[in-house]
Amino acid sequence: MQRGHTKYTEVGGVPELRAAVCAKLTRDNGLAYEPADILVSVGAKHTLFNLVVALINPGDEVLVPSPYWVSYPEQVRMLGGVPIEVPTAEATGFDLDPGALAAAVTPRTKLIVLNSPNNPTGAVFSPAALEAVARLVVDRQLWVVSDECYEALTFEGRHVSIASFGPEIKARTIVVNTCSKAYAMTGWRIGYAAGPRALIRAMTDAQSQVTSNPSSIAQWAAVEALTGPQDEVAKMAGEFDRRRRLIIGGLNALPGVRCVMPKGAFYAFANISGLFGRTWRKPDGAVSLKSSLDVTAFLLEEARVAVVPGRDFGSDAHVRLSYATSDALIREGLSRMAAALTTLQ
Repeated sequence: MQRGHTKYTEVGGVPELRAAVCAKLTRDNGLAYEPADILVSVGAKHTLFNLVVALINPGDEVLVPSPYWVSYPEQVRMLGGVPIEVPTAEATGFDLDPGALAAAVTPRTKLIVLNSPNNPTGAVFSPAALEAVARLVVDRQLWVVSDECYEALTFEGRHVSIASFGPEIKARTIVVNTCSKAYAMTGWRIGYAAGPRALIRAMTDAQSQVTSNPSSIAQWAAVEALTGPQDEVAKMAGEFDRRRRLIIGGLNALPGVRCVMPKGAFYAFANISGLFGRTWRKPDGAVSLKSSLDVTAFLLEEARVAVVPGRDFGSDAHVRLSYATSDALIREGLSRMAAALTTLQ
């Protein structure tokens, strides 16, 4: 701000930030882009919406592996598209299912949405599954958006982008990332996309009629985040790795609850279907737990613990918990949940 970076910028972001994004993608992902292949937006959610505006026509089908982040199908519906949920299996750690995706492709399919590490499950899609989907996309001439916002929080192995499997899939991939997670810059609202130049140009045109440029001040903060020392990112990831083990161990000790170990992000997607059929004795009458909404209400009222029902993520058998908090609060929350569960009949 003191240097005067408070004016309008180019719609797609200042050249310095687009160059910093290119350098980051080369450094971390082995992906070569030029600044003209980059669009900077008001957070990754805005980036994703720009893509849907530029690409999806009414009636186009978009394949969304389930469970999914809640905005994917809703953004598609807003443009008249048709989201198609493609289930993944809890037994595989919610890994991508290339066979199920291939079976869901129709002549109206235009886009596949990938999110790894995944919100809400914490799944990290295996390289073999990603490579199989890359072949599908190229063979059927589809598009794929790869939401990699939680890339820095990959706990087992290295993050792999589907765009890295060769020039043919890279030409049909839009890589989306953000400064929000790796640099804890949620309120700064900076996301970005890298992809084929003509599509990036169309997304930029869409953005020009909605927000114009992201905050000039936040853009320069993002330059520093991407080009500065990265040591703190690794330290943060190590802390989240420790917390995930703490919360997953605690959840699996609760009667009627089970939770697979997430490989990334900072969410636990706990299966609470073992609580269905149990009775919650409320002052105004008994309630039989039948859904994630029921379990969420029970935990909020009886344990004073807020979780997110899995229904809106595509699975009513689960609830989502975040471990982006302190050890003390994680332990306190688990303790309250354990005490509340003893009251069920």
